[in-house]
Amino acid sequence: AATGTSLAVVFVVVFSVYLGNGYPRHASCKIDWEFSQNCSSVNASLIKQISKWNTSDNCKNGGEKCLYKFVSASKTELTATHTTPVHMYVDDLTFTFTDSQTPPTKCRVKAHSTSETWYAHLDFSTNYCNLRNLAEGAGLTELPNFTELTSDKICTQYSSRNCTKY
Repeated sequence: AATGTSLAVVFVVVFSVYLGNGYPRHASCKIDWEFSQNCSSVNASLIKQISKWNTSDNCKNGGEKCLYKFVSASKTELTATHTTPVHMYVDDLTFTFTDSQTPPTKCRVKAHSTSETWYAHLDFSTNYCNLRNLAEGAGLTELPNFTELTSDKICTQYSSRNCTKY
């Protein structure tokens, strides 16, 4: 009985510390982006970048800018997956596009990446990098008036991100 109680106490302490760090309960990331380009152009740029990085070729020297897979696209939503090259974990990506009538913003994107692995809690910012790497690779982050909004509260380990590695 003492062992069971000890395990319960350890679990509660570890879980409390985990919740206290302010990250989502499951390894994931939500980002709000704004672009001065129209949504169809942003959508097409992301699709093109996914197809460029669909093999492992781009990761031979490290990083994770590879193994993206297109799933589906419509005018308002793009879905894809990203597989991590070392451990082969799969993350689901969703981009939701909304036209904006507030200049200079023409397109608002809600980007979301979440681990398919049910027990994933911390991810070394992989879910953030899944999304950011695609936007950077497509040249979208360099466009005029680009903005990005996220935080540790909605994006696991965002403040310690390293997208050169992940």
